[in-house]
Order: sequence, then C-alpha cells, then structure tokens
Amino acid sequence: MTTPSGSTELPEGLPYGAWPSPVTAALLVEGAATVAELRVDGDDVWWSEARPSEGGRTQLVRRTPDGTRHDVLGDGDNARTAVHEYGGGAWTVADGTVFYSRWDDQRLYRLDVAAGDPEPLAITPEPASPRGLRWADAVVSPDGRWVVCVREAHGPDAGDAPEAVNTIVAVPADGSGAAGQGEVRELVAGPDFVAAPRLSPDGSTLAWIQWDHPRMPWDGTELRWAPFDPDGPGTAGGTGQLVAGGTEESVIQPEWTPDGDLLASSDRTGWWNVYRFTAGGEVLDRPEPLTPIDAEIGGPQWVFGQSWYSVLHDGTLVLALADEGKQQLGFATAGSARVEVLHTPYTSVGQLRALPDAGFAMVAAGPTAEAAPLRCQFAAEGMVETEVLRPPRDLGLDPALFSVPESIEFPTTGDHQAHALLYRPTNPAVVVPPEELPPLLVLSHGGPTSAARPSLDLAKQFWTSRGFAVVDVNYAGSTGFGRAYRQRLAGQWGVADVDDCVAAARHLAAKGVVDRARLAIRGGSAGGYTTLCALAFHDTFAAGASHYGVADCEALARDTHKFESRYLDGLIGPYPEAAALYRRRSPIHYTDGFNCPLIVFQGLEDEVVPPAQAEAMVEALAAKGVPHAYVAFEGEQHGFRRAANIVRALEAELWFYGRVFGFEPADEIEPVEGAGL
Repeated sequence: MTTPSGSTELPEGLPYGAWPSPVTAALLVEGAATVAELRVDGDDVWWSEARPSEGGRTQLVRRTPDGTRHDVLGDGDNARTAVHEYGGGAWTVADGTVFYSRWDDQRLYRLDVAAGDPEPLAITPEPASPRGLRWADAVVSPDGRWVVCVREAHGPDAGDAPEAVNTIVAVPADGSGAAGQGEVRELVAGPDFVAAPRLSPDGSTLAWIQWDHPRMPWDGTELRWAPFDPDGPGTAGGTGQLVAGGTEESVIQPEWTPDGDLLASSDRTGWWNVYRFTAGGEVLDRPEPLTPIDAEIGGPQWVFGQSWYSVLHDGTLVLALADEGKQQLGFATAGSARVEVLHTPYTSVGQLRALPDAGFAMVAAGPTAEAAPLRCQFAAEGMVETEVLRPPRDLGLDPALFSVPESIEFPTTGDHQAHALLYRPTNPAVVVPPEELPPLLVLSHGGPTSAARPSLDLAKQFWTSRGFAVVDVNYAGSTGFGRAYRQRLAGQWGVADVDDCVAAARHLAAKGVVDRARLAIRGGSAGGYTTLCALAFHDTFAAGASHYGVADCEALARDTHKFESRYLDGLIGPYPEAAALYRRRSPIHYTDGFNCPLIVFQGLEDEVVPPAQAEAMVEALAAKGVPHAYVAFEGEQHGFRRAANIVRALEAELWFYGRVFGFEPADEIEPVEGAGL
C-alpha cells in the first residue's frame, strides 16, 4: 500500500490522530486564493481572491473572453472594506473601470483598467481621522456619472453621533468628490443601517434595504424606493416609499428586471423566496411569488455583496437553493412560478450573476472540489454546461483521501431535531486497530446564523486525514432550514446552540461512531462562545479550542462595533435590563465548571471580539489551575488571514489535542507554551 502522496506503505495500527497526512497546514495556504465575490462586466468576468500567501490581501482578477486572467491591483494593494467590520462588497466594475475600497485608508478608488491607467485615483475625501470614512456595496449609475454606495462614518467624521453613522450616498465617479465631502451627495439618512442600493435600468429610481436597532437583517428589514436625482432636491432623504418588509419580515437582495420591475427575496412564508414587488412603476398590493418552495433563496447578511439569485435577460431566475444542509442550483422560468433543480456536482453555490447572453456566472464548490468561478449555460433539460474560469488548485491528492460529508439529523432538547454534517476519518494509507474508535471534533460555526456547508474544506480534511471524526453542527439559529429554525435561538444563545452541539456528540458516541472519552469541541467567534459555554456548563467534552470566542457577554454588549452592538438583545435580552442573565450566560463567570484543557487563539487587532475577552478567560483558567494555552497573533483581526498564522493556529491545535488525548502527531510541530500541558 502506498500513501496518498506516493510514499511507501505505513505500519498498521497507527492510533487515530497520529496518522501521517499530505493535507498539511501549509497546504491550506500554499497557492490558496479563495474566490469570494464575482461580477460580470460586458463579456468580462471579474472576481476577488483572498490570498493568504500575499499577507491575506484581496486581489481582483479580470478574465477576458480570450481566456486570459489578469491580476488588476498592484503589489500590496488590497480591495477590502471595514464597513460593519465584516466588510464585503468592497468593489464594483462598469465598462472596464473598477471602483474599490482600499484596506489601508478605506477610501474609495477608481482604476480605469480598460484604458490601461496604471495608478488608481482616490474619488472620496480624506477623512478627518484615519479610516474614518468607509465605503461598501457600490453600483455605478447607468450614465456612469455616479457611484452609489453605503458610507459608514466614524469618530469626527460622524459628527456628534454616539456611534458610527451609515448612509447611502452618491459619489462623483470622475473623482471630483475627493477634494471635499460636500461633493458627495447624501441620498438616504436616518435608519441605523442601510444596504443594497440598486438603481433601476434607466437610472430613475433607487431601491435599498434598511433596518434599525435592535434588529439584525435576518430578523426584519424594509425594502424602500425613491426617485434618484443627485443633482436636485428630489433625493430619497431617508424616507422613500415602503415597498415591503417590517420588524417580522426579512427582505434582502433587491434586484431589477430588465423591464424595470423590482424583485427581492423575502421570508414572509418562513423561507426566503423571490417575489415581484412592483410592476409598471407601482407597488403591487399583493407581491407575486416567483419561487414558491420550502427552501432558502437567501442567507444572513453578515457581509455585503452577496447574490443568491439572478435575473437573466429573458426573465429566467437562476437560484441558489439551500435545503437539508446543502445548496443546489435551480431556476424558474418567467411566469411559471415553479422551481426546477439543475443537475450539477456542486453542493455550495453563490454569487449568481447574469451574463449578456442566455447564461450566467457563479462561484461553486463540491465535496471534493474547492470553490471556483464558472461560466454556465443551460443545456438539456435539467442540465447545465459549465466552463471553469479559474481551475481550483491542483492539490496533488488522491480523491480517496477526502472524507465526503453525510447529512445527519438527531434529537435534541425540547423534542426538537437538529442537523449536522458528519465527516468520518479517512486515509487509504492507514489501517487502524479494529477495537479503537476515533476521537470526535465538534465544529460550532460562527454567526451564530451561519451554516455548515458540504463543500471541500481542507481545514476539515486536515483533521479527518489524521484520524479525527468531524461533525459540523447546524445548531438552532443556523441558516438554511427556514425562519422558524433560525428563531429557535431567540433568547437562547448559549443554551440551544450548546445543547445541539452536546447532543451531536452524544448521539455519535451512543451510535458507536466515535470514542466517548475523546470528544472535543472547537469554534470561532460565536462558535467560540458556544465552545466555551459547552465546557463551562456541561461535562461532555474532554478538550476545547476557542478561536476569538466570546467569554463575557456583558463585555461584548458594552464593547463591540455598531453592527452587533444590539445583536444580543435578541439572542439573550435587552442590556442592561437583563444584566443578570448576561452574567449567567457568560463562561468567564463559571470557570469552576471548566474541568478539561482549553486552547485559545486571538487576533490582537480584533474589533468584533476584543482581545481582552480572551485574556480574561486565560487569566481565569490560570487562577483555577486548568491546563490551557494561549496563542495570540499581531496584526490579525476577527479571523486569521496571514498564511503563517493560519498554519501556526492549525498545527498548534493538533499539538494540543495530541497532548490531551495521548497521541504523537506525525507532523513536526513547534510546541505551544501553556500551563499544565
């Protein structure tokens, strides 16, 4: 037997966790370029790539009809916005000219790529304080004169406001607005949050989404429209006409049809589906359902620039359908109100964009294929032809090495059912003792409204190829199972999500799939909070790893950014009225419940979950004498982007589990400094 990397066969009986694997931590970042957002500009297809090996920057790539790919931004330039801290929607393109937010100063820049201009031009004013003005979610007006986008003002740039101020503005595309903020025209002001400004095909009408504290965009939003006239007084003025939505309806992704009707996705029936809300310039009394289906065509707006459906030139809707833990590609022809599923090998699809002809472009991934940008055409009935515009990396791995996820459903508290994806340990080069069961790594995703998706993720294969079983839990609150499933987390954060993760582990142990004595839980951000709660309030797990996780709910309520500053009102309760409940939900106050080792990872420039949270937890564990380790990274924010840090975090976590579960990793890993390990 040979290993997947082609070396000689391995001895039998290697313990789980100690399996040698060609899926190294370095492989996760070597040549990696995660495709995020995609745009269509005439016959060109553009997309953004996050590149860990280039300091974690985001490069823009243009693919021309001759098949050539061009890196657009110069060395060191980074198309990334800090609006809402999570960003997204940092760039747009029209007629060969790209407009993008530059990470270092957060100003909006123009680069005439088609004209061959070598240097970008700043088109927004210098802020009063560093990075005090931020820009996102831009579109270019049909006449090319204006870039309409979300502006977020901080500090002195926000005047006397107690928090950041979010507005929709029109920026002169020619750069004349860079001289002073007076040239930037304010269109929508007043709501706490605004998003998705979209102009009608003739440029006469602006549609947008808005919402106020304490709601999040998946709780309730309003779709509004108003005349677009930056040159005169007839701008939106922060009001406009209400088209749809409210406090109990989430309306997202407004889009215009070619003939000027306004569509959007709404969860008014319990599932995000696409509706026609206007016709002939008038708001319909009864919105027309275009995709009636018990599946999600939408998701949580943590970042700008997402696209779950697109309107093709003939009115056909192409759709990303989330159901039962996976995403499928579907379509609905104009006037049919019937959704058909297309047969593809992909289980994760998004960034759907119409092409000038009958086709569309998207970003898609499968269980054994990383995400790639694709150009698509409808073929035979139920089929679609695809052209890969940038092939995924050649990983040099035997496909037999990949653990393909299984969708599982299991009972949890309150007579509910929860969902997860199970990845079994897989490595064709290893034979394990038949009496041994593998350790289990429970993954608690972030958000907490995110979702586990069954597409190839080398970070999961890193574990499964070394002998870990992995269960990626879609706990209460996860997206993709309807509004009612999301709402199960209302007031129950730190309880329902934790119960579901505990139930997943116990279910698999009871079924004899994993070793009951070697259960671990890990997660980042909100998933880190779930991890810490599971260790503080339950005795199911033998180890845990928190990546920039929340330890103190009160501290998070007092010290976080605007977008999430009232998020906990819905997840726990209003603060400070519910301060006692916040304390009861905060693992930092219950370190007496910690009886197993914990490793903590933290970025020292994190504005979402500040480093003080991790440091307080580490100090509390040290005071109690719980074995622990703390790994902090300079220059990292909420989530790690730099190659060296991604590698170190993954290897350090493997080393940690080896110490706890008593195996020696096959990898050469620098030990982690820790107490009691």
